[in-house]
Amino acid sequence: MGFLSVDWTALVQLLNFAIFFAILNVVFIRPVARAIAKRREYINSVTSDYDRYQAEGTALRTQAEAIRAAARHEAEQLAARARAEASNESAKLATDYGQQASETIVQAQRTVESELQAARSGQKRTIEELANEIFARAVPEIAR
Repeated sequence: MGFLSVDWTALVQLLNFAIFFAILNVVFIRPVARAIAKRREYINSVTSDYDRYQAEGTALRTQAEAIRAAARHEAEQLAARARAEASNESAKLATDYGQQASETIVQAQRTVESELQAARSGQKRTIEELANEIFARAVPEIAR
């Protein structure tokens, strides 16, 4: 055979391999590559969503803790204010009732003193009436 003779078997096998590879590429490799790319894109989106939700959850927990701390602080302030107002009110009530008790005592002392004065002023007259009564019983004949 000559120098220009071609081995057709090898050429047919090479052509057969090229066709097989083209069909394999269209039927299997490209769809699988697209499916892998979509799956990778889905996984990346899920991962980014997870990271975003984690960040949002952390931010919301921080915000909730800040709101709880503010509410706790406000409640403590309200309780302290209420205790102070109650203390002031009880001191005022104690002062008011102390003044009322003092006024009642002063009024009672005045009443007792006025009754004592009345009793003392009527004492002389009562003594005279008693003396006359005793005298009248002791000496019944003279008193008539």
